[in-house]
Amino acid sequence: MIRAVIFDFDGVIANSEPLHFRAYRDVLVDKGIALTESSYYELYLGYDDIGAFKAIAADTGTAFTDADIASLVARKAVRLEELEKSGSVLFPGARDAIMRMADAFPIAVASGALKAEILRVLDHEGLRGHFQFVVSAEDTPASKPDPAPYLLAAEKLRSTVADLQAHECVAIEDSKWGLVSARAAGMRTVGITQTYPASALVDVSDTVITHLDQFTPALLHSLAG
Repeated sequence: MIRAVIFDFDGVIANSEPLHFRAYRDVLVDKGIALTESSYYELYLGYDDIGAFKAIAADTGTAFTDADIASLVARKAVRLEELEKSGSVLFPGARDAIMRMADAFPIAVASGALKAEILRVLDHEGLRGHFQFVVSAEDTPASKPDPAPYLLAAEKLRSTVADLQAHECVAIEDSKWGLVSARAAGMRTVGITQTYPASALVDVSDTVITHLDQFTPALLHSLAG
């Protein structure tokens, strides 16, 4: 039985990965680092901001202090907010998918994005009230692909769904890192090809879809069979 649904945010609900790339790129220029789009998607997309800047520093042989990273994270957040003002960042079908799932299950978010970034988009789109909980980068000591974000989301949902077990939750993710995280937490997984092709997701997904219109309660119930 499926009793709860957990959404990733960037790449599933919000088409913000291109904006995240531009924000990372723009703030790294001052550090003499030229981040390419291909490098971002191949190497760093699965990290939270702190993890991404640390990984970029390691890969480029750059010495960042903790203060440097804190400054970069803050500047990147400001730049991202500026980029978001151009209009809605929701993927096609995201609004309907959220409302459809919220009518059938308690739903939550488990994301490596900052809470302020998530809530800003959900509030702007009038969707915040559909989610029971939002787990963000600040809430767990480890980020995806570690299972910590999904384990915390399940723990929080357990206050709404009595005795909820991980295998009764379905996670929807656009990246291998996120799918590995949800799988490690014991959850069923749906991969969506909004960022990566199916070939990159199929090994860690119970099923792969190409559009959020396919993300239905009927699909999720079929995973429990």
